[in-house]
Amino acid sequence: MRLPGQIHSCLLASIAFVLLFTVMCGTVFAAGIEDRQAAVRPWSVSLQTRYFFQSRTSYEFGNPFPPHQAPLSRLEFPLDSWWAGASMRREFSRFSAGVEFFRNLSDEARGVMMDSDWDDAAQPALKTIYSESSCRMEPSYMVRADADLKISDWIGLPGWLDLRPLAGLAWQRFTLVTHDGFQSEIGKGTELLPGDGIRFEQTYWQFFTGLKTTFELGKPFHLTRLAFTMQGDWAYVAGSNEDHHLLRTGNRITREKTTGDAWHALVNLKIGFTQNLSANIGAEYLRIKSTGSHNLTNNIFDIDFTFDHGVKVWSEQWNALMGLEYRF
Repeated sequence: MRLPGQIHSCLLASIAFVLLFTVMCGTVFAAGIEDRQAAVRPWSVSLQTRYFFQSRTSYEFGNPFPPHQAPLSRLEFPLDSWWAGASMRREFSRFSAGVEFFRNLSDEARGVMMDSDWDDAAQPALKTIYSESSCRMEPSYMVRADADLKISDWIGLPGWLDLRPLAGLAWQRFTLVTHDGFQSEIGKGTELLPGDGIRFEQTYWQFFTGLKTTFELGKPFHLTRLAFTMQGDWAYVAGSNEDHHLLRTGNRITREKTTGDAWHALVNLKIGFTQNLSANIGAEYLRIKSTGSHNLTNNIFDIDFTFDHGVKVWSEQWNALMGLEYRF
């Protein structure tokens, strides 16, 4: 049986992660021979909050027919909002593994959804229709799991510098509903769009690998620990989204299936108050770019049409984060 390309790629990435995790586990057992003294407090749980700013998830597609303008349509959804979540991590002598889960706190995303069209065949570069709408954020989720491997002592780094390659899996699902907007069209003026307009669901799967570096800054101000962490990673991305135009005649739905990549960066300052309790503050950036196919269906008009011309899905996400951690 031949699997679709997107599923085949995801399986390959999953297998690669499992193999890397297995190698890490094998290394741990080998390291245990060298160092049998386990950490006194190997477990940690953390409560976190994140605020997303200047963040969006967007998609566009081109015209599959002459004059083949791209984009033909572009939709940009705001993600600026508050999130809360929890994480758990287990430290071993040579590696650590953890998982985190977040859900949105905000019911409304800050900013507006922007919808633009270039549908004049005689002037394909002319934006003919533009609309803005408020954007409600329904239950949305982010999950991330990773494992890292300590190598700093293997390559002779000083004790205050910890370098670790890492690998993992991240999943995001955003559910957004536009409402109470307006639309401007050349030659027709501006009209209001009361009520709900578009229901949009976006999912990103990210299979990532990268490096994490921690600088131990000593114990100033009577703290038990002060540490600064930087992380950078690259991911293979598989994305899917569904856009239900609620104001259109019939059941008009567009869907994108895309693959691409993502770059992720994180900086974090950990402040230890006691041996068990610490706080953290940091910032995070994620950029996703992908291309693929666009499918349009409408049961009233018996439409089911798929093409890949000018199909792009992307997201840019900035967030500031803070939290409390307890070790045991």
